Amino acid sequence: MLDQYTGVGVFLAVGALFVAVTLLAGKLLRPHNPYPEKLATYECGEIPVGEGQIKFHIRYYIFSLIFVVFDVETVFLYPWAVVFEEMGLFGFVVMMLFIGTLVEGLVYAWKKGALRWV
Repeated sequence: MLDQYTGVGVFLAVGALFVAVTLLAGKLLRPHNPYPEKLATYECGEIPVGEGQIKFHIRYYIFSLIFVVFDVETVFLYPWAVVFEEMGLFGFVVMMLFIGTLVEGLVYAWKKGALRWV
């Protein structure tokens, strides 16, 4: 049984080795010449003012997570639509359960006030 996973293990090892060698080569070959202006925070050509780190309201993070959920829905909805006729009624019911779960999450977030931007 472990023989079946040998190819996967070799692929992961070669991939990890490639990443390590590439990063090491980049570190050895790149010029390293830091100076204060180069290390300063870049803000679209403007002179930085104040702290670089500020606190954001948690609502922004929740809003972005809700966006990711519906973005994932789109990722799963497109392949389903492509093979819809082949899947028949079972595929339709499963996708409606999936969409229903997401709508339930949306209603929950709406009731909790997570969708209010300000």
